[in-house]
Amino acid sequence: MSDFDQKCINTIRFLAVDAVQKANSGHPGLPMGAAPMAYVLWTRFLKHNPRDPKWADRDRFILSAGHGSMLLYALLYLTGYDVPMEQLQLFRQWDSITPGHPEYGLTPGVETTTGPLGQGFTNGVGMGIAEQYLGAMFNTGEQPIVDHYTYAIVSDGDLMEGITHEAASLAGHLKLGKLIYLYDNNHISIEGSTSLAFTEDVGMRFEAYGWHVLRVEDGNDLDAIEQAIRAAQAVTDRPSLIVVTTTIGYGSPNKAGTSEVHGSPLGADEVQRTKEALGWPLEPTFYVPDDVLAFFRQAVERGAAWQQGWQENWTQWAARNPALGQQWQQMMSDELPDGWEADLPIFEPGDKPIATRNASSKVINAIARHFPGFVGGSADLDPSTKTYQKDYPSFQADERSGRNLHFGVREHGMGGIANGMAVHGGLIPYTGTFLVFSDYMRPSIRLAAISEFPTIFIFSHDSIGLGEDGPTHQPIEQIMSLRLIPHLEVYRPADANETAAAWRCAMQNRDRATVLLLTRQNVPVLDPAGILEGVEHGAYVLAEADGGQPEIVLIATGSEVHLALDAQKLLTGQGVRARVVSMPSWERFEIQPEDYRNSVLPPGVPRIAVEAGITTGWQKWVGSTENIVGINRFGASAPYKEIYQQLKLTPQYIAELAQGLLTRA
Repeated sequence: MSDFDQKCINTIRFLAVDAVQKANSGHPGLPMGAAPMAYVLWTRFLKHNPRDPKWADRDRFILSAGHGSMLLYALLYLTGYDVPMEQLQLFRQWDSITPGHPEYGLTPGVETTTGPLGQGFTNGVGMGIAEQYLGAMFNTGEQPIVDHYTYAIVSDGDLMEGITHEAASLAGHLKLGKLIYLYDNNHISIEGSTSLAFTEDVGMRFEAYGWHVLRVEDGNDLDAIEQAIRAAQAVTDRPSLIVVTTTIGYGSPNKAGTSEVHGSPLGADEVQRTKEALGWPLEPTFYVPDDVLAFFRQAVERGAAWQQGWQENWTQWAARNPALGQQWQQMMSDELPDGWEADLPIFEPGDKPIATRNASSKVINAIARHFPGFVGGSADLDPSTKTYQKDYPSFQADERSGRNLHFGVREHGMGGIANGMAVHGGLIPYTGTFLVFSDYMRPSIRLAAISEFPTIFIFSHDSIGLGEDGPTHQPIEQIMSLRLIPHLEVYRPADANETAAAWRCAMQNRDRATVLLLTRQNVPVLDPAGILEGVEHGAYVLAEADGGQPEIVLIATGSEVHLALDAQKLLTGQGVRARVVSMPSWERFEIQPEDYRNSVLPPGVPRIAVEAGITTGWQKWVGSTENIVGINRFGASAPYKEIYQQLKLTPQYIAELAQGLLTRA
């Protein structure tokens, strides 16, 4: 290692050390140990343009070990992204763009939100899938239009988390050769040595997954790191894991190689000792030598040249392939193509009852005909979730143009992979599994909401209506728990037409994730008139009271809307004016103008809510818990109609409750 290389690496280290010390919060150890490998990757390999962080054919870099965020922020500042020194000095402070863990959409150059360990690793697999899929679509000449790598720095913690086992297994199966991960193998976690709980041979495990595994025994050996990355690039039929042995907190005389440097500042005295040990000036803090900054900032000119060369190639390619060129521009614009909704089905009341999962299947296949960026699949449940695109092949190692993804029984990995595909650009991904298994996916759903990824999560078998499979498969608390996640739109459509309308909303949600909750059991088809507008508003009057202003309002979602409609008929026969409101999306309804909300739910008129799930939360719309028909226990194994009957989810019970409510009023 040359003296200049050492100075560049120490600049990265001490920007991290000083930022963590100033904030009195953070993780200095990882940046200090991993700085050499990051330096090699960013100065000798990474194809990027700091002046255009969204350039489509850039390499992606993920700091999956997001607790070491100052490593990334230092690199972004040094290489010329719009991350000024003042922001490094505001690390972990209110309203800064340098939060404790990297957040997509907040900091230029941050490719995805990381911190919950394993998520970045898994997002990278999704990015690798997206790169291969788009390459199969657009690379028609000698000079490819899509040709980039996905790199990541991953940690011991990442590789312990179950989500990475799922994602790594699928990546190996799919032979994602442009996936290159550097493993910061420092043998330290929060509690101490990783030997307390993690003694497996990681390299052998990844070899068993089908990965190409390399080892660098000295994390300060820049030439060995470079040679390993070049060797990884040469292997095109397997993802690569480079196991780099490092020292956490490298350079700290008293804390290097210990858990003390993992999640706490070094402390003023140890900062001084570390700077003295590595020959670094004690003052000023946040010191960046001029020659070091000039060297790193060459990334701006280099990136501009890369992008200009790519643009010239793209222009020539588009002239030869005008239809593909137009398709590229549309897909990369983050806008839907004209006519994408041309074949969306309209269902008629005279049609046979149909499960909303089956209606969703018809919608998926209608969209697929008009939008090649629409890709997805399920966790080994296509026959049940109905998420398969019938006219297109499956994405496999030998079929990169396939639109159907087979995630295997890997819900946790599926969610993170889909998020990676969404943030890569060019695609709208969807996933499919049973609603009860959303619990396995919750971290990925939450991160999609935080990051505003347009991922679409499909969950079928949305209630006790799935019947005989029993309590383990019957969701009770899941509907409401998903509604608790901020900036996530949840739809529980009542019939086939509401399902098509909910899909329309989901496709148009370009700045947020969407959840679709679908029935296994057949439900009657509603009159399509007014449904699209109603679903877009989140709630609407489905059936008006007979004979004037309603005396009571019945609010329901999903399959229970039909129970409310039947209850309305009973109440009408008893001389009670009842209005039925379908509320497929709380989130959409909440953002409507007050006048509209009052027109649907008139103030002062008693309300009853009906939903086959936990009742907590419905008080928001109906007031008292006595006004809610739901389930506050686990389900049962029996035919679904009997379960509904036994748990008092019936039109008769709803009508009785309404009568009692009106009597008390």
